[in-house]
Amino acid sequence: MTLADIRRDYSGEPLSERESDPDPFAQFIRWFEQIRDHESDPTAFALATATREGRPSVRTVLLKEVDARGFVFYTNYNSRKAREMAETGRASLLFYWPSLVRQVRVEGVVEQVSAEESDAYFAVRPVESRWGVYASDQSQVIESRAVLESRYDLARQTYGDTIPRPQWWGGYRVVPEEFEFWQGRPSRLHDRLRYRRQDDGAWQRDRLAP
Repeated sequence: MTLADIRRDYSGEPLSERESDPDPFAQFIRWFEQIRDHESDPTAFALATATREGRPSVRTVLLKEVDARGFVFYTNYNSRKAREMAETGRASLLFYWPSLVRQVRVEGVVEQVSAEESDAYFAVRPVESRWGVYASDQSQVIESRAVLESRYDLARQTYGDTIPRPQWWGGYRVVPEEFEFWQGRPSRLHDRLRYRRQDDGAWQRDRLAP
């Protein structure tokens, strides 16, 4: 069997203009509630960024909040993705939920969340994850695994259970300008509904050919 022989037909539920919500945030929440108990990592999404020169990169991160303002995740402000978002002010997200053969793509502008929001989230992270923030100089070259573990032990000994949020770590919010909801259908005739924000704040919904 070759790679070209690996295939399956998709048999998802129809996604129609009549039944989808005119508000893309409401549609996202509707789909998320339907899949959250079927996926092992329902909040995981691919985050795509690029340099000012257009060199792209992508990685998986976890969604921590979504509301009418946008999609929030947290990271090191000195990481590669943070540097690229600082250069362009933009990012794209892709959620893939194979249990119901669905994808959601989001494009938008990026802003840092407030220090108060970052403090509140950092405070409820597992203590081990908070020590890990101090141990990892994210995206930088490190000599060995042993060095990482020694930094982790140092953070644990230094802070104990009282761990302040470092100023170089916090949240980002992607403020959507465009959504696309993709539903896998038989014969590759997938349903694709795109929402684009208009100048007056309203959302225009279109159907795209698969």
